[in-house]
Amino acid sequence: MMTLSKVRGLILSILCAVAPGAAHAEFNVKEVGSFYIGGKESTVSGQPVSEIATSPGMRPFKYDPNGEFSVGQMYVQYVKLAAPKSKYPILMWHGGGLTGVTWETKPDGRPGWQQYFLSAGYDVYVSDAVERGRATWSRLYDGAPIFRAKKEGWELFRIGPPDSYNADSVKRVAYPGTRFPTESFDQFTKEFTPRWLTNDAPTMAAYQQLIDRVCPCIIIVHSQGGFFGYTAALNNPDKVKALVLLEPSAAPDAAKVEAGKLKDVPILALWGDNIAGHPLWANFVQPSSRLRDAVKSAGGDFDWMSLPDNGIRGNTHMMMMDKNSDEIADIVQTWLTKHGLQ
Repeated sequence: MMTLSKVRGLILSILCAVAPGAAHAEFNVKEVGSFYIGGKESTVSGQPVSEIATSPGMRPFKYDPNGEFSVGQMYVQYVKLAAPKSKYPILMWHGGGLTGVTWETKPDGRPGWQQYFLSAGYDVYVSDAVERGRATWSRLYDGAPIFRAKKEGWELFRIGPPDSYNADSVKRVAYPGTRFPTESFDQFTKEFTPRWLTNDAPTMAAYQQLIDRVCPCIIIVHSQGGFFGYTAALNNPDKVKALVLLEPSAAPDAAKVEAGKLKDVPILALWGDNIAGHPLWANFVQPSSRLRDAVKSAGGDFDWMSLPDNGIRGNTHMMMMDKNSDEIADIVQTWLTKHGLQ
């Protein structure tokens, strides 16, 4: 007789197998869940009480904005397999102004890296960092949030060159041969979320609590997440079994860290096209290149791969969403297997 958990796992595996656009192997799911981690309690006082109605036609009632609030927490969703091939789960950390949706279904509807690596045999944890998405934001954060306009996303993510964005989608000019599904760019921009420039410390604290809870593990990071990934590996070289960086936009100062701590943590950094000569990206690469050199000098294993230099052209900053994103994931999976992590 099948237990209830086995029945649920069978149903989930069938759904994964027949989902429209599913391009990967079937997998049996043992558990899908989520939790919040990190954060602190903050108190608001001295604010005026008002009368409000929260729905049309509702009788107004007194609203008191004072009291204790939870702020700075992070949201984590996990999918655990019934029989994972790897003993290490993969933690996926997103970039600035984005959420864990980065790793889920792509803007054009294709399965994302969450499903790819589940199919490859890893348990996967996808998080919405402090202030983003389901982590929720708070008016108690220091300073004001910043917001990403569509033009910034189009050009900073190197879908098109500087000054190539147009509100009229027909008039936008993409880089020749771009792999990003440009017809889905407006859908992608619905993922943009406000961010604060003052929340690095609570974000790192939440990531540390996540590592303490679920690791040893493999961490895959994107863009702004690079700084947190590097820091996590430096602080936890015994728990971070590998670090994969997709175009990290920042890194700890190589002159101020003990790069030798990373000598036993294999690291892979992947870079897309149209970086050279870009007004911002040429500088964004430098902190990681200096840390790479320091790690390699300390005897570490730091692989640095320019996709266009290896004949894979047209990839944007959002390579996990590009039309050849499974090819990029294959590179990561092959590298992980080479390092004995599956």
